[in-house]
Amino acid sequence: MASQEESVREFVAVTGVEEERARFFLESAGWNLQLALGSFFEDGNDDDIITLPQPEGGSSVSRSTGPSSQPRVTSFRDLMHEAEEESDEEEGQRFFAGGSERSGQQIVGPPKKKSSNEVVEDLFKGAREHGAVPLDRSGKGPGEGSKARAFVGGGYRLGAAPEEESTYVAGVRQGSKSQQDVHVVLKLWKTGFSLDNGELRPYSDPGNANFLEAIRRGEIPLELRQRARGGQVNLDMEDHRDEDFTKPKMTFKAFEGEGQKLGSATPELVSPPTSQQNQAADEAQASSFVSLDSSQPTTNIQIRLADGGKLVQKFNHTHRVSDLRQFVVLARPAMAAREFALMTTFPSKELTDEGQTLQEANLLNAVIVQRLK
Repeated sequence: MASQEESVREFVAVTGVEEERARFFLESAGWNLQLALGSFFEDGNDDDIITLPQPEGGSSVSRSTGPSSQPRVTSFRDLMHEAEEESDEEEGQRFFAGGSERSGQQIVGPPKKKSSNEVVEDLFKGAREHGAVPLDRSGKGPGEGSKARAFVGGGYRLGAAPEEESTYVAGVRQGSKSQQDVHVVLKLWKTGFSLDNGELRPYSDPGNANFLEAIRRGEIPLELRQRARGGQVNLDMEDHRDEDFTKPKMTFKAFEGEGQKLGSATPELVSPPTSQQNQAADEAQASSFVSLDSSQPTTNIQIRLADGGKLVQKFNHTHRVSDLRQFVVLARPAMAAREFALMTTFPSKELTDEGQTLQEANLLNAVIVQRLK
């Protein structure tokens, strides 16, 4: 028992470990001190070179404590350590939890997020590695000229044998295809990217991951290929990594709707087309409806209709405004189902009191305008 305690003390003196750790190695080696020390140093715990004191009456093992003039040999453990250090930036920070001095559980944190500047740099780097070239000021790449057009006409097929004559082959006219060439400008901003004049799409959005990965691999994203429908996609990339996204101003677009011409008192009336003969017959019937008293003073009233037509009729001063309305309805039967107003021209005023005579309403030799409601 005394020899075991002495072996433990010698093991601790040589290695500097705790007694419990020393007993573990000695028990594993059957209390053979030299075998336990060899097992300890072979286990990778000989980073520090320590001199082993000479035991009494026994053989000695000595190691120099001074700096060695010979360079250390790089082991697999050193190479693994260097590889782990190089991959720290991609894998994230490593933590150790639980266990004793030489054991524990390793926890690897999430990968470090790249800044927007690094994301943009990776995209340009990947595009250049796969053949992308910078554009010059004229907007064309080096050596890029006008696009050659394929010949689509007819021609002569040469004979296969000397005695065989050449034959004419008619050209095949290409029909309209659904495919079309598409030119897209990819703008890379500080926090995201945009296509042409579209909205900002953040780099952090998972929905944009496949798009950005395709650009990094030097491929045309599926989204743009679908837009071209099988045609060619020309993709330009613009570097705005130091700028915040600015939404482009909307271009002016001329008004393409409908409106009312200035100066027109009434909107255009849309009515079923009628023949000139029927219209003349209706106007003659309306004129016969007006009963004139030749012994009474008369006046000419001009009525501008909503359909662009014009009526001129002679009335007595004693005729009323309601007679004007009835005259219009008889001249244009379609107006019977429409609600309209009779207006004076200057000043513009609606004739609401249809019981007034033309003289009382101050409509002698006046111009009346029909306006639809």
